[in-house]
Parts: sequence; structure tokens; C-alpha cells
Amino acid sequence: MDNKTHADRATLEVAWPQDDAIQITVGGNWSIYSNCIDAAAIYHQLATASQKRLTFDTQDLKQWDSSLLTFLAKVKRKCQKFNIEVDDSGLPEGMKKLLVLGAVVPKNNTPKKKWLPWLAQIGEQFFETLRSGKALLIFIGETFINIGKLIRGKASFRHSDFWLTVQQCGVGALPIVTIISFLVGTILAFVGAIQLQKFGAGIYVANLVGLGMTREMGAMMTAIVMTGRTGAAFAAQLGTMTINEEIDALKTFGFSPMEFLVLPRVLALVLMMPLLCLYANFVGIIGGAAVSGALFGISFTQYFTQLSGAVSLADFAVGMIKSVIFALLVALAGCLRGIQCGRTAAAVGSAVTSAVVTGIVLIIVFDAIFTVMFNAIGM
Repeated sequence: MDNKTHADRATLEVAWPQDDAIQITVGGNWSIYSNCIDAAAIYHQLATASQKRLTFDTQDLKQWDSSLLTFLAKVKRKCQKFNIEVDDSGLPEGMKKLLVLGAVVPKNNTPKKKWLPWLAQIGEQFFETLRSGKALLIFIGETFINIGKLIRGKASFRHSDFWLTVQQCGVGALPIVTIISFLVGTILAFVGAIQLQKFGAGIYVANLVGLGMTREMGAMMTAIVMTGRTGAAFAAQLGTMTINEEIDALKTFGFSPMEFLVLPRVLALVLMMPLLCLYANFVGIIGGAAVSGALFGISFTQYFTQLSGAVSLADFAVGMIKSVIFALLVALAGCLRGIQCGRTAAAVGSAVTSAVVTGIVLIIVFDAIFTVMFNAIGM
């Protein structure tokens, strides 16, 4: 009894040459794009067959791809289900190896996430936040330990990597910092001048822009820009190294990833951020002066005279202190998420996103803390 099906250039035949065996003959060219073999009838015959052994004949097989492998894998699973012994000696050696390789891949038995009541979800999120906070504190501690080793001259990292990171964090960030700072200065001046002119106090826009840039916006906007630019880059670089097992290789050769990878990035950003913040302050002040002169008739001389009496070195110092802390937070968030990255390509994207979100949240929280603290001490 024969059952023969033709589809395009692929052939499939089921026969019973022996009383105790079933033989499947495949031939022609099997292609995933042109093969239209209907295997449902074959599976039905296997389910109803009285024979308990299956053989293959591939003498007429010319070309094949994954479509044939998929079909044969399904046939073998059906035979296992119906207690039919499979004799694959008639298959090409390469095909047999691929079928064995496909059979050993474990199934995805990850249990589906159970729905939890809203109170349980809040508790779970709370403990996840605690775990993240603990990991961040441990990471900060290890970073300061390695900074101490650097001060004692015992830290080891490539100086070329450090100077390359300095260039990327410093000169490479100037264009975007310039644009953002100038626009922030113009926005502060425009919004402030409109309101102050209602009271005949338009000249005080210099006070608003100067204090706003030096104490708050210069450091905070620079930090946010560096979070999206440099913090994300740190997470992507270290995440990719985690996927490629480069960090595991460093550990194998006795190098500490904290010293070799994290420390130079943290130092470079801490070194460059105050300079970028100082630059952002001046660019923002210039942006405020441009708007004040062009739209509200305040000359540069009036603007900078008023500014010199309103802004002191203490105001610049507040911004500098904030910038150092923000730099540390941005670098730590980026490096931490990169080190914690999983082993898939999607994990790198998640690490970058998490680094940016973590960095921005920490910047806002610490900015609020420092604002209250400096006001309390009269600075």
C-alpha cells in the first residue's frame, strides 16, 4: 500500500515494504519557500499503523533545508508518542546530527507569571526596590574601596582607556551641553522677564538667570544630558562585554572589573562634570543676556553689572559641589546596570534604559536634598 504526494519539486512517499516496518521516502528539492507537502495524512497513518518500526529512504533527495528537518523532527515526536521505533540509518549524517542537536534543546518551561493582588504587587515592588538599593550601596562601597587603592597607588587599569573616556565625557559632550545650556538660559530669561516687567523690575532677570544657572539648572541639566549620553554609553559598553564574556575573562586572568572597567569611567566623569557645569553656567548666562538684550532692551552692560552683584562665588561653589555628586551618581548608575546586564541582546537595551532612569531619579532626589541642605546652612 503506497501513499504518494507531490508538491513543487519535493516528493514524499509512505510505504510498507515489510510487515513490521514503515518506510518514509523523501526525494526532490525540499525548500521552505516552495514545499507544500501536506503531512497531516502521514501523521494519521502513523497513528493508525500496526507496525512498530520506522525507516527512511533518502536516495532520491537532492537539496533540502530546515523545512525537511522540521518535518522529520515532527515525525520522530509522533513515533515517540505512538511507541514506534525510529531507525534513522537511512538519513544523511549531517541531517542526523542536526536532528539530534534540535532534540537536546530544552523546552521553555518558564512558569507563567501568576497574577497577584494589588497589595502583594506593592510589597513585591517594595522589596525589589530594597534589593536594588542594596546592590547600589554595595557597588558604591566597592568603588570607594578601589578609589582608596588608587590613592595608595595599588589600582591597576589602562591609562589609555582613562584618557579616551575623558575625551568622550569632556570635549565630546560640549556640543550638546552648549545647545541645552543656551536654550535653558534663554527660557529662564524669557519667562522671568515677562513676569518681572509687570512690576517694573525687568533688570532682575539677570539675578534670576544667574542664580538659576549657577545653583540649579547648570549642574542638573548637564547631569541629565550626561546621563542620557555617557551613562547610557557606560551601560551599553559593559553590558556588551558581559554578553561577550569579556568580564568573565578578566576575572579569569585575575583582573578586577571594578578596577579595570569601572574606576577609569567614574574618575573621568567626576573630573569632567565640574568643568562642563562651569561651562554650562556661562553659556546659560550668555543665553539669558542675548534674550534680555534682544527682546527687553536690557543692555549687556546693565545685565552683567546686575549679575555681578547678585551671583557670588558661593553660588558657583554650590553648583560645583552638586556637579561632582551628580557625576558620581551618573557613572555609578551606568556602570552598575552594565555589570548587572543579562546574557541576551535585549538585556543590553534594558540595562541602558535602567541606567538612564536610575541616573535621572538619583539626580532629582539628590538635587532636592542638597537644595534643602544648602538653604539650611545658609549657603
